[in-house]
Amino acid sequence: MKLKAWHLFLIALLVALLPQASQAACRTMDYKGKGYALCEVAAGDDLRLWHSDENGNLLGGFAQLNKTLAKSGRKLDFAMNAGMFHSDRRPVGLYIEDGRQITPLADGGNFGNFGLKPNGVFCFDKDHFSVIETGQFQRLGPACRFATQSGPMLVINGKLHPRFLVDATSRYIRNGVGVSEDGLRAVFVISNDPVTFHEFGSLFRDKLKLPNALYLDGNISRLFARDLGRADGGFLPLGPIVGTTIPDP
Repeated sequence: MKLKAWHLFLIALLVALLPQASQAACRTMDYKGKGYALCEVAAGDDLRLWHSDENGNLLGGFAQLNKTLAKSGRKLDFAMNAGMFHSDRRPVGLYIEDGRQITPLADGGNFGNFGLKPNGVFCFDKDHFSVIETGQFQRLGPACRFATQSGPMLVINGKLHPRFLVDATSRYIRNGVGVSEDGLRAVFVISNDPVTFHEFGSLFRDKLKLPNALYLDGNISRLFARDLGRADGGFLPLGPIVGTTIPDP
């Protein structure tokens, strides 16, 4: 009996020492009469970007991504669309996946919301997250294991984008990402109600206290959140997707 108990103790100890599954903490909240869903990822979590499978075929959504992940014994924990794309689903701006640049940094021109400058880049590796305005990103040239460029910036060094209007009337379901000042937390948000840019940016700055935040997209915005039992569908395929995974036993 003593030997068996000792074996059980050793097994429990080994399990405790193994790397734990990377899980995003997701929740819902209300702010100034609007509903939102939030998923927070911490430095050290295995956050990633995806666009196509190993054969170069567009993933396009959460269901197909889950099928691809299943081949390696993983499944989605949290995911959302991660930036704007052309009609063929190529990323509009910079896109880096696992250290490989797929598309280069772009000015943005007058391309919809992406052209509502300043736009920016969400850049991250396993230990640090950052949201950086495009001009500053170009000057600094930070190393990113993963990166996606989108726009407009929602919050820039603690200030709302200068072109956001309090009395704006354009409302959509919108999603974005904000990063803590120390770069150790990334908070992904999707609105459950149509909101203006000003309302959405104010959530990141005033409620979540995140000094830099980036708009990812609107209207087509979707969320997968295992914690919330949510797996948004849609008629149109997505381009880049960001998220975390867990083992699929």
